[in-house]
Amino acid sequence: MKRMKCPLNGLRGVDEFSYDGEFCEMPDPQACDDLAWSAYLFLRDNHRGPVAEWWCHLPSAFWFVALRDTGSGEVIDTCTVQQWRARVAQGQGLAAATPPEVA
Repeated sequence: MKRMKCPLNGLRGVDEFSYDGEFCEMPDPQACDDLAWSAYLFLRDNHRGPVAEWWCHLPSAFWFVALRDTGSGEVIDTCTVQQWRARVAQGQGLAAATPPEVA
């Protein structure tokens, strides 16, 4: 069985998880214009290679970020949303995990 590491519950079978799309920060709905809001709701990069994605461990209802290669399906890493935001702030988010040929 294919397994995935949950940041809260450890290594689990993939049948315990649900994918919910590419991770992106939500703009402030009160401050952004309609174009920015519709881009947040409907537009995704949809490229081949490492992508930060929303995942949920269903039995615990725990949401987290998984860095997954969309070409191979390999899960490169998983972390909490807070850990992901810290990595991005330190310049260690998606760009640090992207192989040079994909960048």
